[in-house]
Amino acid sequence: MGKDVIVACDFDSKQKTLEFLDKFTGRKPFVKIGMELFYAEGPSIVREIKARGHKIFLDLKLHDIPNTVKKSMAVLSRLDVDMTNLHAGGTVCMMQAAIEGLTREDGTRPILIAVTQLTSTDEESMRKDLWIEKPIDEVVMHYAENAKIAGLDGVVCSPLEAGKVHGVCGDNFLTVTPGVRFADGDVGDQKRVMTPEQAKKIGSDYIVVGRPITAAADPVGAYERCVREFID
Repeated sequence: MGKDVIVACDFDSKQKTLEFLDKFTGRKPFVKIGMELFYAEGPSIVREIKARGHKIFLDLKLHDIPNTVKKSMAVLSRLDVDMTNLHAGGTVCMMQAAIEGLTREDGTRPILIAVTQLTSTDEESMRKDLWIEKPIDEVVMHYAENAKIAGLDGVVCSPLEAGKVHGVCGDNFLTVTPGVRFADGDVGDQKRVMTPEQAKKIGSDYIVVGRPITAAADPVGAYERCVREFID
C-alpha cells in the first residue's frame, strides 16, 4: 500500500467543501471527512464526494460499547468509504466488534485504524486531565499493540511516533499521521507536529493535512507541495 496525502476537508457545509474540491481539476486528492462536515451534511456528502472520484477517510472516531460500535460500523461500511477509525481507548473488545461490523458479506471492508492519542494531547495534559501517569510514548505503543491484537490495519498517531509504531507493530501496520505542517507554516493548536519531508523520513504511511492546504492562498499548489515533499 503506497504513501498518500489525505486532505482534511474540515468545512461546515457542502457548498464550501465542493467549492474547495472544484479547484482540483487534475489529481483527485484523498480526502478526510470529519465530524464537522458529516454532522452538517450527513451521509449524502460522503456519497457525493465518492462519486467525484475521491478516496475518503471518514474520521468519526467511534468510541462506545462494543455492540453499538459494531452496528455503527456496519452502517458506515455501506457508504463505501476507503478508511475509517475509532478510539483505541475503547478496548480490544470494542475494536474487534468494529471489524465484525465493518466487514461486508463478501469479506471486504474499508481500512480500519485506531486513534492512540490526539495530536493536541501532550504529556502534561495526560497527567493532569486524564490521570495517565505513563509516558506518552509508552501509552501510544501500548494502544498500537492493542489495535494490532484486535486485527486493525493501523493507527492514527503523531508523526513523532510513526517510526516507533512500525518498530513495535511491523512495517505493514499503517501509520496515519495528522499534525503535519510546512516548515515555514503556523503550527496552530497542534502540539506534536512535523513537516511532510520529516514524516516521510520517519516512516509515516499517510499524512493528514488540513489548514496548510485548505487555508492556503493556492490550495492546489500547497497540496502539490505536500505530495512532492512526502511522496515524490
